[in-house]
Amino acid sequence: MKASDLMVQCLENEGVEYIFGIPGEETLDLTDSLSRSKIKFIVTRHEQSAAFMADVYGRLTHRPGVCLATLGPGATNLITGVADAHLDRAPLVAITGQAGLEKTHKEAHQYLNIVEAFRQFTKWNSSVTRADFIPEIVSKAFEIARDRPGATHIELPEDIAAERTNKVPLVKKPYSHIRMPDEDELQRSAVLIEAAEMPVILAGNGVIREDASEELRKFVRSTGIPVVTTFMGKGAFPADDEHYMGSMGIKDRDHIMCGFARADLVICIGFDHVEYSPRFWNPDGSKNIIHIHSDQHEVDEKYVPDLSLVGNIRTSLKHLVPFCKRKEMPEYFSKVRKNMEKELLDLKADTSFPMKPQKIIYDIRQALKREDIIISDVGAHKLWIGRLYPAYEPNTVQMSNGLASMGFALPGAIAAKLLSPDRKVVAVAGDGGFLMNVQELETAVRLGCDMVIVIFDDAKFGLIEWHEKKKFDASFGIDFLNPDFVKLAESFGAHGIRIEKAEDFGPQLENALKAGGVWLIDVRVDYSENMKLTEKLSNNFCEI
Repeated sequence: MKASDLMVQCLENEGVEYIFGIPGEETLDLTDSLSRSKIKFIVTRHEQSAAFMADVYGRLTHRPGVCLATLGPGATNLITGVADAHLDRAPLVAITGQAGLEKTHKEAHQYLNIVEAFRQFTKWNSSVTRADFIPEIVSKAFEIARDRPGATHIELPEDIAAERTNKVPLVKKPYSHIRMPDEDELQRSAVLIEAAEMPVILAGNGVIREDASEELRKFVRSTGIPVVTTFMGKGAFPADDEHYMGSMGIKDRDHIMCGFARADLVICIGFDHVEYSPRFWNPDGSKNIIHIHSDQHEVDEKYVPDLSLVGNIRTSLKHLVPFCKRKEMPEYFSKVRKNMEKELLDLKADTSFPMKPQKIIYDIRQALKREDIIISDVGAHKLWIGRLYPAYEPNTVQMSNGLASMGFALPGAIAAKLLSPDRKVVAVAGDGGFLMNVQELETAVRLGCDMVIVIFDDAKFGLIEWHEKKKFDASFGIDFLNPDFVKLAESFGAHGIRIEKAEDFGPQLENALKAGGVWLIDVRVDYSENMKLTEKLSNNFCEI
């Protein structure tokens, strides 16, 4: 068969459902082969968006999402989304076209060494130099992306894609990848937990990636130890459980740091350093730490575990429970939890306009059920969502955290809706981030997505203003003009709403979610709350 046909058969063999991307001259054979495949090719309007969609597909399914671009500028446009998956440990396989091999040793039109370029932000990548190599290369790319979650890359030159080959896809066989600590390690961990007066659990995204949320909940019910999640770990433990203290991820010493200041043992479960640097919660390096993860810990002077339970997180927690005795959660931790809740609930009836970010988040939470999905872009709104949005189930809050890339929310929401057609999906973006991938409104409309995009509108890069004011007590270079978002939405075939008073936002959001179709809600936001929060945390830290 033709090499491109073999490539597609190998992708089918890996269970690929969707490929997100943009075709090009150097991928003509591959897209021709895809036209006869059961794989759905989702045409996007920018390669970056295709990579973000594949990224979110990988997060939600724990199977590699796939994105496609041509050579040169198409491939380089993938970089941001691929790097995002790499840092947030989302399984992703990027496929790029390339010029024929006769051009690769000299200057040629659109030729760049993409394999070398992608080396910095993939776990593995390779160029196909013979059609016969395709089955092994595809299998390896998916194996690495899936089992050491992150991004991999395959380059398919156009002359190789047209070659003939007698090879067939590799036979897929199930293998056990479960590793677990031994009994001695479990016993030593239990002794350390028993000796702690104020232990606390820090749950990260690894809990969600490994489907270990239920085991975490059982562990907490058995031990009584309070839980903090990272922003990427939101939903790993339910926010309405009395043992939940909140989520942390901002550089300011938030209320949760009051709990960490008292904690003498931090049990890090599925925690990745890229989620939140240990220097923020263990500044003097004095905390005792138990590291429970499928990977060895990152070397960091502020993160030196006393014990490491390296293996399958579910299995480790399941086997640790019988060794642990129940501990009573100190009232102090309950006060930390109440302080976090208070910030959200105190403004739930606020009618001031522009709207407070806390009020917008409260109304969004009221409009969504436990299993519904919110996708956050990057900006000041992300920090408010990360701190205050109550998440109850895994994979219901998605954001770009490791790379923290603007433009993530809209393409991410499209992927989420394709995978979860029965769930409500809300994308939240600042006006700056939204306009970075606004063209995907057309993709959402074309695919018939039912989703709502909420724009926090302040006509500036609000997060940068926040940081500038904290550092210099002034701001510079952050202002811009916005289009008429309602007319913009309508020009793409979507529905647009401009909120004029706070009382209208909640009802309009609920109506849009019920009506179906693509809706854009433009709401002015009062980001004076940013500096108020900074001042509050500076002046009243740990007064409980």
